[in-house]
Amino acid sequence: MQLTQAAAARFAAGLAALWPEDERSGPLGLAVSGGPDSIALLLLAHAALPGQIAVCSIDHGLREAAAGEVALVERIARERGIPFTALSVKVGPGNVQARARAARYAALAEWAQEAALGAVATAHHADDQAETVLMRLNRGSGLAGLAAVRARTQIEDSDISLLRPLLGWRKAELAALVSSAGIVPAQDPSNTDITFDRARLRQHMADADWLDPAALATSAAHLAEAWQALAWYAELDWHEMVMRCDNADGTASYAYCANVPRLIGIETIRAIIAALGGHASRAEASRAWDRLWAGHNASLGGVLGVPGVERVEKVGVQMRVWRFGAEPARGTIN
Repeated sequence: MQLTQAAAARFAAGLAALWPEDERSGPLGLAVSGGPDSIALLLLAHAALPGQIAVCSIDHGLREAAAGEVALVERIARERGIPFTALSVKVGPGNVQARARAARYAALAEWAQEAALGAVATAHHADDQAETVLMRLNRGSGLAGLAAVRARTQIEDSDISLLRPLLGWRKAELAALVSSAGIVPAQDPSNTDITFDRARLRQHMADADWLDPAALATSAAHLAEAWQALAWYAELDWHEMVMRCDNADGTASYAYCANVPRLIGIETIRAIIAALGGHASRAEASRAWDRLWAGHNASLGGVLGVPGVERVEKVGVQMRVWRFGAEPARGTIN
């Protein structure tokens, strides 16, 4: 059974909002696991973009059934004349779901580059988004975390655009599309394994009929817009209030006129640390901000921040100026 024209048009409109036609430089790659959500993504994209998609399915080597799921996706793609690629990844020890996610996205980025794809899409939907928001609220996440799954971003350590065109769709809608096509999707047992936080939350949400996943997903979209605005201001802060200094020994340091709200300053501190070759999480940068604001030195990511007050010529007034440079080696006496 063919998808309805209304469903295909809805998907095409949502995709165009994320990925305008004049920005497209190659086919759309689809990450398809064999579950109902990702098969629905395949069916919708095939209806909306015939001849302009490619499909990839990844075996993480964690379950015996995974090879069969990859084969299912291959059959569905081949029946529709869609280019298909099967990949295998190795998942390192530690947090299995986090490691699998990192390995998966690294493999997708490599595939996209080799296949000259214009972007990659995944099947995250409104119910996934609602779960993510609630999990992060429960963990005390800040604005960046509460913005949850972004509709458009980039795969980490690559320039590949990552799209989530199904964030406005409910899981039940997607399952119905797959069922109407006569396809029996795979079911990943980890989705109901309550040893995983997400599966446990999903179970509780099913019993809380007063929760509206679509409304939670909408709130996440609003938070993402707020985060985008904050990130824009932080970029402006970097360009306007951070000055690079070239030291006599050939190294660089930075002077930061810290005169913005704390959330923005945290992002600027992270940018300074990165410019000096280090790395700092938002939690680490927030602790550094608090120390510097209180008049204490802050050390993080191999960088030392020293607070002070100086007259800033460009504005002609005394300002809080924090100077950042490579942290001296331990035992160094000034």
